[in-house]
Amino acid sequence: MKNLNIADRIFYLFSFLLAFCVSATLVCIFINLIVGSKISIASFGYSFIFSSEWNPVTHQFGALIPLIGTLVTSTLAIVLGLPISFGIAFFITEIIPQWVKLPFTILIELLAVVPSIIYGMWGLFVFSPKIGSDLASWLMSNLGDKMIVGKLFTGSSAGINILTAGIILGIMIIPFITSSLKDAFDLVPKVLKESAYGMGCTTWEVFWNITIPYTKNQILGGVMLGLGRALGETMAVSFVIGNAYSLTISLLMPGNTISSSLANEFSEAESEIYTAALMNLGLILFIITAIVLAISQFLLKRASNKEKL
Repeated sequence: MKNLNIADRIFYLFSFLLAFCVSATLVCIFINLIVGSKISIASFGYSFIFSSEWNPVTHQFGALIPLIGTLVTSTLAIVLGLPISFGIAFFITEIIPQWVKLPFTILIELLAVVPSIIYGMWGLFVFSPKIGSDLASWLMSNLGDKMIVGKLFTGSSAGINILTAGIILGIMIIPFITSSLKDAFDLVPKVLKESAYGMGCTTWEVFWNITIPYTKNQILGGVMLGLGRALGETMAVSFVIGNAYSLTISLLMPGNTISSSLANEFSEAESEIYTAALMNLGLILFIITAIVLAISQFLLKRASNKEKL
């Protein structure tokens, strides 16, 4: 900073202060979660993660059901949303004319600013009774009796279940993953594509053999960002998952997630151990989300360094 003038020094210090405030806020949140869940950690220890019991009356709590629900719905969201995001990003970067690209991109990104509660209300009043129930009935009729996957599609034909929550989450993360993939595909040097086209490659061959290998780290980073978005979603999931503490492998049964548990029960927590158990759930979700986002940033940073080389 010795060679900087006064204005540059002030701007440098101001930027450093803002960055420090963000980091300090995250550290404070983490510490607050640890302090708030101290009673739960002392009472249940590591068994809290592996216990499926959740009974506020007897003060017995376990995170297994919400944890599994969070991981399953997020995985379903990635499985359903990633292929669609790939298709949209491929369509935007490789197929549509340049003059249509910007308006189409804006429309996709506008979906990212729709409040999650709107997705939840749409899922509850439109998707679940009209599509979710029919989909559940079809899956039960056609796959319920299969030996390997049959247990995944047994139970209720109602549209309020884990599968519906995963589908709604998948729709919600499509704009985030699509934007990341589109930006990644735009980084591919035109000379590489033009050389491939000059050799007689088709559009798909260029995309599969050049674009995807060149941007694989950015793709993984974008997928992890979408996963981080899905892990912490609250309201949309709360509307359509059923909020039931039942341990089942069926996707057509009601379930629960960490975020929906926190949203539905925090106002009802009257005892200290109940509140501490909910804080412990929040701590687990914080750690999982932090790990996922850290991995995504590492992959994106690695890709950025590769571009500089």
